[in-house]
Amino acid sequence: MPSAIWKNVCRLLCVSAAASVGVALPMLAQRAAQKPAAAPASAPATAPATLGLGTAWYPEQWPESRWETDLDLMQKAHIRWVRVGEFAWSRMEPSEGQYDFDWLEKAINEAGARGIYTVLGTPTAAPPAWLTQKYPETLRTNEDGRKAEHGNRQQFNWDNPKYRELARDIASRMAQRFGHNPYVIGWQIDNEYAAVSFDAQTKADFQQWLKGYYKTLDNLNARWTTAYWSQTYSNWNQIPIETVGGNGNPGLLLSWKRIVSDTWRNYQKNQLDVIRQYADPRQFITTNLMGWFDGFDHYTITQDLDLAAWDDYVGMGHLDAVRNGATDDLTRGFKRKNFWIMETQPGHVNWHTVNNDLDKGEVRAMAWHNIGHGADAIGYWQWRSALNGQEEYHGTLLGADGTPLPLYVEVQQLGHEMEKAAPALTGTSPKSQVAILHTYPSFWAINWQRHNKYYDPVEELLSYYGPLHAIAQSVDIVQPTAPLSQYKLVVAPGLNVLSDAAAKNLIAYVQQGGHLVLGQRAGMKDSDNALQTERQPGPLSDLLGGRVEAYYALEHPVPLEGDWGANTSQMWAERLQITKPGAEILERYGKSNGWLDGEPAAITRKVGKGRITYIGAWMDEAGMAKAAEWMTAISHIPPAFGPVPKGVEVNARYGADHTVFVLVNLSGVAQTIALPRHMRDVLRGEEASSVELTNYGVAVLSEPHK
Repeated sequence: MPSAIWKNVCRLLCVSAAASVGVALPMLAQRAAQKPAAAPASAPATAPATLGLGTAWYPEQWPESRWETDLDLMQKAHIRWVRVGEFAWSRMEPSEGQYDFDWLEKAINEAGARGIYTVLGTPTAAPPAWLTQKYPETLRTNEDGRKAEHGNRQQFNWDNPKYRELARDIASRMAQRFGHNPYVIGWQIDNEYAAVSFDAQTKADFQQWLKGYYKTLDNLNARWTTAYWSQTYSNWNQIPIETVGGNGNPGLLLSWKRIVSDTWRNYQKNQLDVIRQYADPRQFITTNLMGWFDGFDHYTITQDLDLAAWDDYVGMGHLDAVRNGATDDLTRGFKRKNFWIMETQPGHVNWHTVNNDLDKGEVRAMAWHNIGHGADAIGYWQWRSALNGQEEYHGTLLGADGTPLPLYVEVQQLGHEMEKAAPALTGTSPKSQVAILHTYPSFWAINWQRHNKYYDPVEELLSYYGPLHAIAQSVDIVQPTAPLSQYKLVVAPGLNVLSDAAAKNLIAYVQQGGHLVLGQRAGMKDSDNALQTERQPGPLSDLLGGRVEAYYALEHPVPLEGDWGANTSQMWAERLQITKPGAEILERYGKSNGWLDGEPAAITRKVGKGRITYIGAWMDEAGMAKAAEWMTAISHIPPAFGPVPKGVEVNARYGADHTVFVLVNLSGVAQTIALPRHMRDVLRGEEASSVELTNYGVAVLSEPHK
């Protein structure tokens, strides 16, 4: 089974554990841990390759006599890892203080004996009934004041000390039992963080957090402008928890999101630290995030993890290459390195209004699309249909009868291809000359005060991402405080909340020769979600040599004309003014509401070797395509691969001595791609000067560095 492709996995996937640091809660007094069973003598010393196919497996739901059949079918599908245990707390600890890990160890070892490794999930997303009955204070309080009840998942209060204690205990015992099991390659903490609590203790913790952050009430009152509507506070305990529905003070709303993010991070560290205390450094730790879900700041959550992972579901409809690719790149940007797809859609889901299946070939194409964007593992949720429970209708690889569904063959093909491509892709990762900047405070701030109900900050980012990726064929999505010197072009659509640290980083980037493009609504707010004292783009106005005179939510599209041709501005328009010599007008508005007529819509200014551009219009697709052509041309950014037909996406992954291009045809028709140079067709195992791609067809091409 293993060969040279299995080497170096610890360097690529498993980051050495950092020294354990304390959390707010004291560690539960240790009880005698179960003695771990010895691993089989045949246990291999190395883990599987970085490029691996996996699935979520729930052995606790099935008799042990069934496991052998499941594992045999996984082997035949080239599945090399399973995620196990993340909902099995009631099986691991059937009553308080009574633990049963023998079944789990048997499942892990039987899978490992077949070359199938385990990512072990801590089961804290689904506490057992004995826990919530004995300790009702561990149940979260809904926003309406009612307590959650048992019978679903995520009914726990993520801030409750007793729940933290019990969660740390089960994680500790799992780590002591499995932290040295050679078949366990990693850990997933909890599952899809989402639900928060609005109980009295959380409110008190919020007030204490505010005291630590703002130090004095005078400071808080000034920065939140609480003189407005007589909101001024004279005691910390007067400050409420407000949500979007409550139309709270913008500063309060942003602070609440920050403590939610910090609390999830602390909740995670409560388990993460104890796992690191007992587990081998080779075992990575992650959690499964949810794409554009904005319930918390993902940069805050992921900073303590070894790698980022997300759950990729299309839901209704079909693969959107722009949205899906951007979500991959967003996730890759959290740690600025390759990531895992912990769950993805096997055909259909059960939670949308129309739960259609993906087309034949689309599941495989979606996986390769993820790999091109930097995914090192693809996992399917789930292996087999549960016989009961809330997700009976969700897509799987096996039916409830335990036999393969038609999709199994497609996934089997994917698994075979991933094994074949692993030697070429191991050690490679995307590398871009274009970055798009993203922050959660900006997304939150816009969503709280859209000013036009159609103004979606995700769609704004995608309107730039799509045409830029089509040209450059590689885009990073990172924070504005990240290192930027590697990029020739940095684009910041909707950078509404601009901190002082971010502004300094962007000014330095331009002064050092980079090209910064600011999109609409950029630089409007400070780090307290208050309006900047300077007109947009705030602290970047002087560098731009221009500013936003006024902004307009549009009832109808407004015409545009200029260097990027005739197009229109959709839903939003900002009237710009030049304030310094050297600034040039790129686009002007046509006849509209009188205020916009003939006024600048986009301007640019050269600053030393660098350049700064501001686009105040939400341009239509044709306009954005022309703008992207201009941005990449003036920034001297060639395509990573070369021209390809519309609907064919190319992504590059770079290694020490070679580059791998992943081509996926999502055009709806067969395509012939002439290669810019002779390359090795990895999946076919031959040299090629062109490739034929059917609809949903895939090619993996490798060329050595010169």
